[in-house]
Amino acid sequence: MDAHGNNGVIATGNAQVRNVAVASGSNARIDLRVTERKAPDDGARAATPQEISELLARFIEDLRASDHPDREDLAEFAQDAREELAAPEPRTGKLRRVARALAEAVPGFAALSSLAVTIEEAVRGL
Repeated sequence: MDAHGNNGVIATGNAQVRNVAVASGSNARIDLRVTERKAPDDGARAATPQEISELLARFIEDLRASDHPDREDLAEFAQDAREELAAPEPRTGKLRRVARALAEAVPGFAALSSLAVTIEEAVRGL
């Protein structure tokens, strides 16, 4: 940060600013959803496989509604993770790799990225 500090975001013209995201240009739009993250070691219970499966279902729905170029492949990958979660003994190593890959695949898509991070953190708690 420079000596003048951070004055935030200033947008003019065809720009839209919401929370921490900026879209600029004609037909600019922002789709931003923020999910609350649990503080580490705050004594909160870990997410259940069913809860993680529901997060993945929401991720798949949001992904298919997005314009991500790999949305169908990623949706299939996420569905594989849901099936793994339904197994009698889910392979947590595989689920961690899937969660990390999903988070790395959507950094330019704010809503998907936020949800992917939430999923990744929930899977770590398994």
